[in-house]
Amino acid sequence: MAFDGITVSALTRELSSALTNGKISKITQPEKDELILTIRCGGNNYKLLLSADASLPLAYLNAPSKVSPITAPNFCMLLRKYIANGKILRVYQPGLERSIHFEIEHFNEMKDIVRKTLILELMGKHSNIIFVNEDGIILDSIKHIPSSISSVREVLPGREYFLPDTQNKISPINLGFDEFRAALVTMPGAISKALYQKFTGLSPIVGEEIVYNAKLSPQKSPDSLSYEEWSDLYSAFRNIMSAVEGGDFTLQIYYEGGVPRDFSCIPLEVYSANECKSYDSASAMLKEYYEQKEVITRIRQKSSDLRRIVSTAIERNVKKLNIQTSQLKSTSKRETYKIYGELLSAYSYQIEPRSRSCEVLNYYNNEMITIPLDDTLTPIENANHYFDRYNKLKRTFEAVTFQLKETEAELNYLRSVACSIDIAREESDLTEIRQELRRAGVIRSGSNDRKVSQKSRPLHYISSDGFDIFVGKNNLQNEELSFKVASGNDWWFHAKQMPGSHVIVKVGNKELPDRTFEEAARLAAFYSYGKNSEKVEIDYLQRKHLKKPNGSKPGFVIYHTNYSMLVPTDITKIQQA
Repeated sequence: MAFDGITVSALTRELSSALTNGKISKITQPEKDELILTIRCGGNNYKLLLSADASLPLAYLNAPSKVSPITAPNFCMLLRKYIANGKILRVYQPGLERSIHFEIEHFNEMKDIVRKTLILELMGKHSNIIFVNEDGIILDSIKHIPSSISSVREVLPGREYFLPDTQNKISPINLGFDEFRAALVTMPGAISKALYQKFTGLSPIVGEEIVYNAKLSPQKSPDSLSYEEWSDLYSAFRNIMSAVEGGDFTLQIYYEGGVPRDFSCIPLEVYSANECKSYDSASAMLKEYYEQKEVITRIRQKSSDLRRIVSTAIERNVKKLNIQTSQLKSTSKRETYKIYGELLSAYSYQIEPRSRSCEVLNYYNNEMITIPLDDTLTPIENANHYFDRYNKLKRTFEAVTFQLKETEAELNYLRSVACSIDIAREESDLTEIRQELRRAGVIRSGSNDRKVSQKSRPLHYISSDGFDIFVGKNNLQNEELSFKVASGNDWWFHAKQMPGSHVIVKVGNKELPDRTFEEAARLAAFYSYGKNSEKVEIDYLQRKHLKKPNGSKPGFVIYHTNYSMLVPTDITKIQQA
């Protein structure tokens, strides 16, 4: 979810409650666009992070300690000069703007009490931290914005501070029905888009939520709504805004496949099918959400070289497969040449010398057949020529068929590794995948090879009926789960004829309920090469029916007795342990 006005409202209320009358004891600037304020209030020490990073503007309490530069930047030095040991009088949000204002009282050089305001603007690439005096004049900012960068507003020392209003948005606070309808009725496009384009502080997902709660199509245009639909839309709008105005926030992170998808300070019915986690404070929610996102981003960055290696290997094998398929197709006439040779041998006495073709009875199907001939050769020599061509194509067919199976197996293996990279959650997962690729000869071993310091663990889920379900995150884990963790009567699940994770359900001495069968199959579908399909066919059987061929690659198994089911790839309601 965007860091919208509703999120800022929830965060501002929390900061106001925790920091009002607090004393600023320390100011650091660990990054060029980030501040950490240490504030003593009510016997507690708080570390407040304020970030104006263009890609990740953010604010929350209980920030982790960071190493600061030896020489503090000028903006940090200015803040230390004016508001070190200052008292926070209030923390507020103007309207529903994406802006948090900290009004601070301090002593000037003459020991007079004066006030300054530190403003954090959370506006994407336009985010900034601005320091203004009691007259609203900018003293400095963490980012200087001259007129050459923005024609709307200069952010420079000595300029008057004001919030930009370039989009002519309306505050949604205390808005009546007639005003609400008049503001939207002339807006072009879909009603869900019109909501966040016209009202301050609303994000696209909130627009979708309002329309969803009003039971309207999100693509319906404002000018097509009936009076009853306008009433339903306004009612849904007011329900959300009343909660925001009253500070009645529901702080949640929504997950999809164990990965954080979105956060929200209001309940989102559009994500009702997703697993969610609730929080007591906006800071805790934001901190955990962005930390988890950062981990995923970091893992994706660290896996980029593996992705490139595997992708290149897949492309190479696809090209090889196409060439081999073409070669195999070129051998399709081998049986015809064999028949030509046999028929010429049988009917050679009937064929006139120097004939360019002959028509004889094909005794395999009792039909007449015309055979092309080389008029410089005798019938027997023509027969031998066709036998030579047959034998050559037969050898090619046998060799290419074997090579084709090897290439298909290699391609399936590489695609399974690509799936493993996609579901990697920790650095140890990537280390295991790298180790596996070295064993498979995809990556050359070298002196810089690192041993796995911490063994990666498979994903663990609990079925609705209380059974443990384990999902392998790579082929080494798949093999260990299937042949070391699983017992003979445990159930094994895998996507049919496509790469994917091995899924094991530990049954003990119990009978497995149908619901657990379906949940395990859904996990096998989600953690497979077909996860983006609506449904995937899953094979399942008891572990005792699995076999691993000698010399096969990690994770490769065979089986001859199994059941199958077609399931969706949705796992949102399956609990992860």
